[in-house]
Amino acid sequence: MNRVEQYLADKLNERTLAGNLRKLSTQRSAVDLFSNDYLGLVTTGLLAELMRPDIADSTGSTGSRLLSGNSEQAELLEQTIASFHKAEAALLFNSGYDANMGLLASITSRSGTILSDELCHASIIDGIRLSQSSRKYKFSHNDLADLEDKLIKYTAQGPVVVVVESVYSMDGDMAPLAEIARLCKQYDAQLIVDEAHATGVIGTHGEGLVCSLGLEDGVFARVHTFGKALGCHGAAVVGSNVLKQYLINFARPFIYTTALPGHSLHAIQAAYQYLSGHSFSNASLHELIKYFRYRVAESGMEGWKDSSSPIQALVVGDNDRARKMGTKLQQAGLEVKPILHPTVPLGMERLRICLHSFNTNEQVDRLFETLSNN
Repeated sequence: MNRVEQYLADKLNERTLAGNLRKLSTQRSAVDLFSNDYLGLVTTGLLAELMRPDIADSTGSTGSRLLSGNSEQAELLEQTIASFHKAEAALLFNSGYDANMGLLASITSRSGTILSDELCHASIIDGIRLSQSSRKYKFSHNDLADLEDKLIKYTAQGPVVVVVESVYSMDGDMAPLAEIARLCKQYDAQLIVDEAHATGVIGTHGEGLVCSLGLEDGVFARVHTFGKALGCHGAAVVGSNVLKQYLINFARPFIYTTALPGHSLHAIQAAYQYLSGHSFSNASLHELIKYFRYRVAESGMEGWKDSSSPIQALVVGDNDRARKMGTKLQQAGLEVKPILHPTVPLGMERLRICLHSFNTNEQVDRLFETLSNN
């Protein structure tokens, strides 16, 4: 090995010895309790049925949107997304990671301050790291008092941006968004909300938490991703026309990457048409969540995070125990993945269960029966 490869091998060995080496797997159990396909658009094949059959030739976009990759189809889709989420404008990105990176790395100057919830996603963390802001601080998770203390301290020093998620990907809990928006208005800070796990799930038509609370005017920007409940790929930043034009000019993940191909645009359009339809309902998903929480209370098991979203987390506090419990559930035909350190902090290792509209009460019962015998 050369010296670089030796360094890589040493780091991998450290992970192996710590028992937290990540590996890819194609093995699947019978019941999906781990994917982000909350509405079942992929699992049930519904999205494929909704898509036009004549898109086989739309396999590439040929370049970035500022060169050859733009299309009327992309611009019409952005209008659809903006209208659906009650915003002036929307701009497509190739993934939620790209959207958060492009947005957060570009919108603040050195005189600005970014305050982010301590449990924000890695894409938010990395976007903030790349920003020019000289002041980047975290506030305690969903802690309004800590956020207000930091707003009081930093608002006088220049523009402040506050970044939160509407539904947090590991704990499944929701931000106290109305209160956060009120604080941001009070202290003249701009609020950014990542709606990744709320899109399609929260709101009568899955508009997200911001729309369901009527907070559109109090939020500077939202990120809606399509790789979860919508069963597609890509994301959009929604906000003002000024923000859209700024991102077109300054967001590097938008400027310097090949645009989404036509079939991805078709899939996203079909998903939004589905959400907008009179027959759409996510009620069965929320009924299942209520039943799951009933079983949580009935079980008396400690370690469950309080969540009314499809994401349910059982904190077990140990990599080995989490791995063994995950294996036992998989042996029972339930696909549940352990979430280990360093993805979560030491002592917060867990089982992360994702509920879907196609799951059943009987499958939830089987999960709790298996856990009770652990």
